[in-house]
Amino acid sequence: MEQVKQVSKDTMISELISINPQTAEILFGIGMHCIGCPASQMETLEEAASVHGVNVQDLVDEINDFLMAA
Repeated sequence: MEQVKQVSKDTMISELISINPQTAEILFGIGMHCIGCPASQMETLEEAASVHGVNVQDLVDEINDFLMAA
């Protein structure tokens, strides 16, 4: 059985999308519409959350819950 990849606040947006492209919907849902921007690909989840006024731990937890269920 394949181990599910977990993310942290230090995970890059580009890495997150490569782990599971459907995670983009979570980011869109909290207002991160700049995912396609080349600069955003080099941001960590923590940096992106900070810019968008989102609690990074809540975001990481939501993404990891999604990845576990996928």
